[in-house]
Amino acid sequence: MGQIHTLIGIDAVVQTPMSEHYPEFLDESRVDAVSGFHRSMEGYAPTPLVFLDAMAQKLGLGKILVKDESHRFGLNAFKALGASYAMARFIEDRLELTLGKSGFRRFSEPQIRRQIEDITFVTATDGNHGRAVAWAASKIGCRSVVLMPKGSSRARLAAIADEGAQAAITAFNYDDTVRHAAEMARVRGWVLLQDTAWPGYTRIPTWITQGYTTLVTEALDQMDKAGAGRPTHVFVQAGVGSFASAVVGFLANRFKGRRPKMVVVEPERAACFFRSATVGDGRPHGVTGDLDTIMAGLACGEPSMVAWEILRDLADAFVSCPGAVSETGLRLLAEPLGRDSPVVSGESGSVGMGLLHDIMTRRELETLRAALALDEGSVVLLFSTEGDTDPESYQRILARRGI
Repeated sequence: MGQIHTLIGIDAVVQTPMSEHYPEFLDESRVDAVSGFHRSMEGYAPTPLVFLDAMAQKLGLGKILVKDESHRFGLNAFKALGASYAMARFIEDRLELTLGKSGFRRFSEPQIRRQIEDITFVTATDGNHGRAVAWAASKIGCRSVVLMPKGSSRARLAAIADEGAQAAITAFNYDDTVRHAAEMARVRGWVLLQDTAWPGYTRIPTWITQGYTTLVTEALDQMDKAGAGRPTHVFVQAGVGSFASAVVGFLANRFKGRRPKMVVVEPERAACFFRSATVGDGRPHGVTGDLDTIMAGLACGEPSMVAWEILRDLADAFVSCPGAVSETGLRLLAEPLGRDSPVVSGESGSVGMGLLHDIMTRRELETLRAALALDEGSVVLLFSTEGDTDPESYQRILARRGI
């Protein structure tokens, strides 16, 4: 177990990671193939990397860069990268196909579409992943069923249904909704396309994790072209952990002994990775209850088994945050300083910005700032993983001033 920082509203575990662990399924050769697949998709374009120079100067940092995923495939979030790649790999295996250089375009071939039109993918979601599954199934030519936990946003439900899925809100929390989706897949012969892993269910979550690496390779390419060098710090948010492990695992492979410090950020009421790191026995530990947080996309109580093994060994810190931190980040990104460009970031996308701001400005967080070695030489990479996926909530938060 690492050093625990108990702070006002924010808790952190800072540890010394195992630098010799490099996940093979996230090495550069595999990631290059994933990027090639996404480039074959109609409508693909790298999402913007936004430089917040004025904010960096104010906070006493070298650079702040934000990868803005609100522009991904018109879906207002990054999740299509994982869903599309995993779905394609599943079909490739089932039909014994080789997608090759044609990539996604092979699914437009009539003989393939006839073979896959009766496949139904089912998933549980807080919103973005489910919409991505529905979208990818529609594009490929399959069917989809999407289940959401109790308390889910009606706007997110409607967005999923608009992509062609059979969608419903359940009476369960997120983790129990995952179990319900898995049971429906077993009983009805559907295919569970879930972004979390457990014993006996790892192949599809691994493909989803690989799919997310495309946005990381884009960000590094954009930094290189802009002469920004490499990141010294990366803040990445975690729900079940598939996205966080994609970022952390790939960067560990890419930079080996000179990799950036990697900070995993969670909502305080769904901080399963923070809890697992705090227990310190090397095993994943869940949290229970309603997982109530404005960061709906991160409201997950049980870590993905695959993700935990990567983050346990490679993350430098795990941080648990209240919703107010996310609200701060949302407003900072929406109304930036000087000539900085605005970023429309939803509650799950903005928490990294809010945490970075608090670490650099709050006196009671000085020990955490020092432990992470954040200073005027730091180049910090953040991921705004969603836009205003719940427009009413976004506007309510934006209206509350007084950071």
